[in-house]
Amino acid sequence: MGCLALNASYEPLTVVPVRRAVRLVLDQKAELIEVDDERAFRSERTEIAFPLVIRLVRFVHVPRCFRRQVTNTFLFARDNYSCQYCGRHRSELRGRQFLTRDHILPLSRGGGNSWENVVASCSPCNNRKGHRLPGEAGMKLLSVPSEPNHVHLVWAVRRLTPIQAKYIGIFYGEDTVSFLEAKRELTS
Repeated sequence: MGCLALNASYEPLTVVPVRRAVRLVLDQKAELIEVDDERAFRSERTEIAFPLVIRLVRFVHVPRCFRRQVTNTFLFARDNYSCQYCGRHRSELRGRQFLTRDHILPLSRGGGNSWENVVASCSPCNNRKGHRLPGEAGMKLLSVPSEPNHVHLVWAVRRLTPIQAKYIGIFYGEDTVSFLEAKRELTS
């Protein structure tokens, strides 16, 4: 489990390893906001509570890139870790079956790696479709692919505790927390 790092403005930045969070607190580059009182880091002279949420002391400018690149991690999260042809969840795949990236309009026919042209597909469905269009292969998409909300996407691929999710909700709104909880239920 990691520690949620907030900017000085309380904007959620990322989840950092707990040891990194402790180092930032010890170096006085961050302050503890939420801790787990049941656990602590101890040394000969110091004891520091196990951090769940830290806030950087100085504001860090983060350039905003609102178009996220299509990576399998983000693609699978967008598609709820399910094949967009047969609907099977990755937990239902057996043996040498796994989720893959499928291009609706294949690369060999001029398709690209845009959010609107790629979907998560189980390996049997991807092999069945091959270099054809879904209609040519007798297959139908279960949903229309589109570019996801970048905030939802970034936080959907991270494991957050309820305390950490509270800070996501404070900054981005409760609808983002509701979205993350729905995603978490689907991937469980």
